[in-house]
Amino acid sequence: MKLPWNKDAPDAGGDQTDATAGAEVLDDAAPRRTPGKGRPTPSRRQAENRRRGPVAPAPMTRKEARSRRKETAPVLSKEEKREASTKRRSAAADRRERMMAGEEKYLPVREKGEVKRYTRSLVDSRRYVSTLFIPVALVVMVYMFIVIKDPLLSSLAMPILLVFVAIMVIEGLLVGRSINRKVQARFPGTTEAGFRLGWYAFMRSTQLRRMRIPRPQVKPGDAV
Repeated sequence: MKLPWNKDAPDAGGDQTDATAGAEVLDDAAPRRTPGKGRPTPSRRQAENRRRGPVAPAPMTRKEARSRRKETAPVLSKEEKREASTKRRSAAADRRERMMAGEEKYLPVREKGEVKRYTRSLVDSRRYVSTLFIPVALVVMVYMFIVIKDPLLSSLAMPILLVFVAIMVIEGLLVGRSINRKVQARFPGTTEAGFRLGWYAFMRSTQLRRMRIPRPQVKPGDAV
């Protein structure tokens, strides 16, 4: 406390008050730590699972899966069901038509890729004896078991089929080698050439043109 007659003496109380105020300012400026929750913060997936509730076990049989779909499916009137069925058939027909036209997006995995497209064009640009195997086999089997009554003529049917199979094997080897050679020249460094590509070309050559998927994009004799 400063006395009136002692002007030069420091005010002890004032200094103490100033020191206390300064300490309070320092305390306010110091960062305050929030006490922890005592548990880890849940992830976003855990939080969503808690909101959704327990997940039902997977169905064990097809019947159970169908019954579960019926329970969760919305109730539709006959008109809505007919309209939905029409849309599904239309969408399926559109996808099939695009697949048959050779659109890459709608092709099966086995048919996708530039190498496969080029292989199909090479096969479709030629005619093969192997293409006739299925019709010839059907005709021979019908005549062997139904039409032909003479056992001698009937016994000749199997050798004919065996000769045809031998021709197919030889033609398949030649087709596979030719296709692989042309593919490697067109796509150097490709990893798709080999036995699988040759087998793919051979199997396509044994199919009738109208049964090939996708349908041929070139005609026999066209340059590829």
